[in-house]
Amino acid sequence: MAGLVALGMIGSAGAAAAEDVTLQYWVYSDFAQGEALALQQEFIKEFSAKHPGVKIDIVGKGDDDLTAGQVAGAASGQLPDVFMNAQSVGAQLVEVGALDNLYSKWMAMPEEYRAQFDAEALKGCMPKPDELYCLPYTGFGSLLFRNLTVLEKAGIDTSKPPATWAEWFDQMKKVKAAGLYAIPDDTLVFNSVAEIYATSGGNDSWGFDWANRKTRIDPAIMTTVLQKFVDMKDLNSSTSRNDQATKDLFISNQLAFHNIGPWVNPTYEEAAKTSGLKYDFVLIPGDTAGKTGGIRSYEMIGVAPGPHADLAFEFAAFITEKSQMARWAKLLSRYNANAAAMAEPDVSALPLIKLSVDAAHGAMDVAAPYFVDSVPSCYNSTVTDIAAATADGEYTPEAGAKEMISQLNACLAQ
Repeated sequence: MAGLVALGMIGSAGAAAAEDVTLQYWVYSDFAQGEALALQQEFIKEFSAKHPGVKIDIVGKGDDDLTAGQVAGAASGQLPDVFMNAQSVGAQLVEVGALDNLYSKWMAMPEEYRAQFDAEALKGCMPKPDELYCLPYTGFGSLLFRNLTVLEKAGIDTSKPPATWAEWFDQMKKVKAAGLYAIPDDTLVFNSVAEIYATSGGNDSWGFDWANRKTRIDPAIMTTVLQKFVDMKDLNSSTSRNDQATKDLFISNQLAFHNIGPWVNPTYEEAAKTSGLKYDFVLIPGDTAGKTGGIRSYEMIGVAPGPHADLAFEFAAFITEKSQMARWAKLLSRYNANAAAMAEPDVSALPLIKLSVDAAHGAMDVAAPYFVDSVPSCYNSTVTDIAAATADGEYTPEAGAKEMISQLNACLAQ
């Protein structure tokens, strides 16, 4: 109720001035189809009912298209009014003028509303005390999806997940011995390299030292991680975590483990109903018991500067409010950055939500700190190129770590 009162307080003045206005609302492509689209449209209908004359056009776009369209829109003056994206591209969007500084609007909201959000997710939107470039929205922590049929064929007890990297790697070798694939090729995608790095390292040795334009990667930890890629070379499927082929292998009982975010669960849940897939999801084990690997990241809602910025903020505040985010979480069993919604009993009781929250709390930020500076394209490609080359034997793990850090520092210094 406090959230609804808060939204009503900012909405009364804007509604009178917002007649016959159309807001462009860009969302992730999977949020613009099926049940997710239906719920988004319900949110739009509810907001429009309180704002006569306001129309909101929702458009789904892939990750790369979202960023490219927002950058191009800033240059041409044709930005969408409200849009989703990852916090990790926030600095780039600020640089091109795609994001309005929401700080004054945010501070005008009652504390009851502002207190709803996850503190770490909110911190990611605020590079300086008086700058707020987004409202925290959805997010994820990496999970380890396990194909129970494959593990049973390999003689592995599935009643409890592996507690450490050593236990997990031993299970991978047993899967390979059974003639099956253990894991995707985690050197092919930056996020999967990060997921494995997190099994040994953490936020204190990852990301960017923007003040000195250097990587924060620890050479000793990266040496350990690159050795893991060497060890897994003959165990993987040669497909990336993001490939459709990886999901196909998992569903057809040829792949044991899929380390990725919770967005694959609807696919696997449907396969369980239609083809008898037996699977579960657990935390990614780290080098020691109690440590988890994996990454976390937050998606955001941004508002474009311009004549409709106030109304767009009202809409952004509405869809990120507890009531809407609780409905969103229950529909998709997906973690989001509204901590009050996550704490609702009928939300927190959902198995995928509970584990996703645990995963996010124990995971490593994928590319922090956010909103400070743009990450050069050479950074991510260097990480994956050196990881793959080391797995292929072009470098020893120690030499690969040294070369990677050298190239990353040169990349950041440009």
